[in-house]
Amino acid sequence: MTTATPGASPEHGAPVRRPRPGLSRPGLSRAVLLVPAGLGVALVVLPLVGLLLRTDWPRILENLSAPLVWPAIRLSLLTTLATVAVCCVLGTPLAWLLARADGRAASWLRAVLTVPVVLPPVVGGVALLMAYGRRGVVGAPVLELLGLRLPFTPTAVVLAQVFVSLPFFVLAVEGAMRGVDARYDAVAATLGASPLRVFTRVALPLAGPGIASGAALAWARALGEFGATITFAGNFEGRTQTAPLAVYVALQNDPQAAIALSIAMLAVSLLVLGLLRGRWLR
Repeated sequence: MTTATPGASPEHGAPVRRPRPGLSRPGLSRAVLLVPAGLGVALVVLPLVGLLLRTDWPRILENLSAPLVWPAIRLSLLTTLATVAVCCVLGTPLAWLLARADGRAASWLRAVLTVPVVLPPVVGGVALLMAYGRRGVVGAPVLELLGLRLPFTPTAVVLAQVFVSLPFFVLAVEGAMRGVDARYDAVAATLGASPLRVFTRVALPLAGPGIASGAALAWARALGEFGATITFAGNFEGRTQTAPLAVYVALQNDPQAAIALSIAMLAVSLLVLGLLRGRWLR
């Protein structure tokens, strides 16, 4: 007759590890998780609370009427809308091709397109100068020949915003395109539809909500663009000074105007977030 050893498995005879009572308490485990989680929330929330508390609410409309505020807001609205239009025209076909393509070429193209997402914005501005500046690889042989000048113009603002926003749009729309069953494309093709007709009549309507989400993401990213814009387009009031650049300038001379403009941009960001959240929760 074999006697089982306490703490040993009756089948294999191996010792069984018993959990320590102190480490198995649910309250202790929850506290270990809640402390860093709470610190993470505080790091995000406290700056926003500080911004709200330091706002001179009775005079916010007066502060928003500072000379540099409305020209910057108007320029930001015009350039970001142009940026979204460019992203939709160029990015939607690109996202569809990436969603339907497989292989190493598609993977490399996707990797290249995501570089601006991780690239420091100022480096992006320098890269734009090296490409489209007076001595750039495109600017010197092409733009100078045509008499065109891109740097430090409103067009440069749009180009900088497209550079940083297009990857967000393409990645969002590609995900939506992948959600569209490829069998719909095949059925339309068997009925005689050309690839262009399949794209416009099948893929676009089915991926419409995803395209709208991508456009909202691209617009929000373009609205907050700073580094590439100030490097490639400059910071000229009424010409290339967008809302983030105006906040930077006002913070040195008129802090309350900078805070008021920041509140306006925060409200716009929350509106975009609300629209995206409504889309994601469907």
